[in-house]
Amino acid sequence: MTGATGSVGRHVVRELLTAGEDVRALTRRPERAGLPAGAQVLAGDLERPETVRDALAGVGKLFLFPVAETAQEVVDLAVEAGVRRIVVLSSAAVTAGWDTEFHLPVERAVEASGLEWTHVRPGEFAVNSLHMWGPSVRARRTVVDPYPDSAGTPVHERDIADVVAAALVEDRHTGVAYTLFGPLEVTNRQKVAAIAEAIGEEVRIETVTAAEARAFYHAQGGWAAANADFLFGYEDYSGDEVNSGAESDAGVESNAGVESDPGGSGEPGYERDEAQQEQAEPGTIPGAVSADLVTGRPARPYAAWARDHAADFR
Repeated sequence: MTGATGSVGRHVVRELLTAGEDVRALTRRPERAGLPAGAQVLAGDLERPETVRDALAGVGKLFLFPVAETAQEVVDLAVEAGVRRIVVLSSAAVTAGWDTEFHLPVERAVEASGLEWTHVRPGEFAVNSLHMWGPSVRARRTVVDPYPDSAGTPVHERDIADVVAAALVEDRHTGVAYTLFGPLEVTNRQKVAAIAEAIGEEVRIETVTAAEARAFYHAQGGWAAANADFLFGYEDYSGDEVNSGAESDAGVESNAGVESDPGGSGEPGYERDEAQQEQAEPGTIPGAVSADLVTGRPARPYAAWARDHAADFR
């Protein structure tokens, strides 16, 4: 398990332990991991592949967090160690054709290895709401947003983890790339209402221009500042400046987001094709699916995510 302490990875660890699997979890800071006692926690850093070699000894299956710069070296180490299967945390941006620099090189390195593989490509992470809106909701029960009626299908990080765990444990997912979204379309206004209901207090939407939102989130700092230019149409997926600037609503209208695990990159969403929501057969790339179509368990709607994170917004 690489990325074991991220928002997805820690849930994968718990799912695998529940399934009776032996889990070796890799993290930069084992003393801060906070993982279940059943996991073997080791120090390692994907940005320094030499630290991963020993952790791969005797491992049969690998959950690979995407670090494009070192992916080929890490995959080579996995092959050398005798790993049989790799499940990649990728991005719906690969399916959309936007991502050629961040997640796609990781997928290609894994596919070229000759090992069994599955790619899990989430769209909009529901947890991005917390990183974007959490500070202002906690401080003054307000969300600043230029497009309150834009809609997307955010996916709960636990649903992503469930799909990853299934791909690691079950053979039927080999050779499949799952483009993963939440079960319901919701607008930003509906998200804010779900958060308000979860915390039991009113949360106000302050509707502003894209330029004003960009300035606000730059000043907020942290995750929001790092991603505001992309989210509000000032940068494309690769980080290049776009001419439309504040006049563009591409980032928000496409429900773009950036996943929250350390080292992650953008996770854009797009409308789900209902006609393509069916069980994928090995060797195919299905259209957008929700977790229930992979795991057989109900997918978690945004309202459930808001309840799960109510304490984080208080």
